[in-house]
Amino acid sequence: MAEFSIIDTYFNRKNVNSVDLGVGDDSALLTPPPQQQLVICADTSVAGRHFPFDTDPHAIGWKSVAVNLSDIAAMGAKPHSILLALSLPQIDHDWLKGFSQGLYDCCDQFGVSLIGGDTTQSPHLTITITALGWIETGQAITRSGAQIGDLICVSGTVGDAAYGLKHRGHPLQQRLDYPTPRCELGEQLKGLASSMIDISDGLAQDLGHILTASNVGATIELDKLPLSETVNKLSEQEKFQSALAGGDDYELCFSISPENYQKIKQQCVNTSITIIGQITQNLGLNLLKNGVNYSIQSNGYQHFA
Repeated sequence: MAEFSIIDTYFNRKNVNSVDLGVGDDSALLTPPPQQQLVICADTSVAGRHFPFDTDPHAIGWKSVAVNLSDIAAMGAKPHSILLALSLPQIDHDWLKGFSQGLYDCCDQFGVSLIGGDTTQSPHLTITITALGWIETGQAITRSGAQIGDLICVSGTVGDAAYGLKHRGHPLQQRLDYPTPRCELGEQLKGLASSMIDISDGLAQDLGHILTASNVGATIELDKLPLSETVNKLSEQEKFQSALAGGDDYELCFSISPENYQKIKQQCVNTSITIIGQITQNLGLNLLKNGVNYSIQSNGYQHFA
């Protein structure tokens, strides 16, 4: 089967939103909405590095899209479309059918279109997604806006994906394989959050990016971390390690003033939000448990370890 036959068979569905020209030409064409900026990101996944070789292809397709939509959400933007670059060791129709179905299931749930990309043969299964979104000019939420006195919040629960990776077959593997990008919450936080990031490499490491970009510090209260019942039953070291450094949660971590926190609590009805700490003047990340300084190794995922 030639490259274009693969595209026509598995990756050429009708667009779900406004696209001037999509799959099938040298490039896609989009008309930017008035008074909006383009938000764009890319993420690459390699079999055996970012997901186990035996991961269900439907889950691989879903997650490949979801992790990029999470980056779009972390800017407060509305996702619009994706590009797919797929490198395959061989043509496996069952795998392609499952993968493309998972990809489109995620796209359909969040109103996103596949508008182009590339397929090629390679010794390694590699998936690169580029996601595009729109946001009103000047409204993007960056990592550099955290202010001293802001509350630090996270959505959902943290540590579940790390548990699912270590305990494959457990129900929490669903949180690893099928992360939920917080697109609705991201848009709701426009004009309210002062900084934001999605949790991909671990809460402590990703929050650290906000602290560095904003030139501030933070205090986190470990007993306030939102943990699922399963993770909370782990030993103290294990549960905090999973929550702080496990990664793959794809929840949103953001800073917000106390006044704006009250506003988002009234607006946000579909996603839980938990205050876990506060932005401080003293640089670095300070961990507390029951008000006492707490030390734990919290290095997140290292891409070149």
